[in-house]
Amino acid sequence: MFHTDKLVLIGKIAATHGIKGQLRVVPYSGDADSILSQRTLVLKGSKGESDVFEVENSSLHGKKVLITLKPFADINKVEHLVGREVYVERGRLPELPEGEYYWCDLMGLKVFTVQGELLGNISDILATGSNDVYAVRSGEKEYLIPAVEGIVTTINLGEGVMIVDPPEGLLEL
Repeated sequence: MFHTDKLVLIGKIAATHGIKGQLRVVPYSGDADSILSQRTLVLKGSKGESDVFEVENSSLHGKKVLITLKPFADINKVEHLVGREVYVERGRLPELPEGEYYWCDLMGLKVFTVQGELLGNISDILATGSNDVYAVRSGEKEYLIPAVEGIVTTINLGEGVMIVDPPEGLLEL
């Protein structure tokens, strides 16, 4: 049984793949393991509808994940699922190595400079290919902070805080 209040968004169904009912999923974290390790997924549509599906098979295909859901084995049976967001119960996500975090855990963190200045809260995370970028918003101001060692000095999920040491000029952009 799924606890819907503990669901975490991990990707989106981008397209069908082939004619045998496979779906192409784009993982939001860039980490395919968060999807590949799942045996059950919750798919939510744009109108709020949600369905729980058992995963028949999953595999890596480039940077995307291919999944086959039970009982679908035909493209015509899964086309209506394209565009749905993919959720999983938080407790079913694989443990991450020290220093790595799920995006859902970082969203909303208060971001301070090493000098103690509050910049705002993480409102979005952008995947750029080389490294993620944290969008930190406070009112009308938005800062884009690269998620790299040396700039991000501390992440404390228990206190809901991230501390950054931005290079000179970064906050003026």
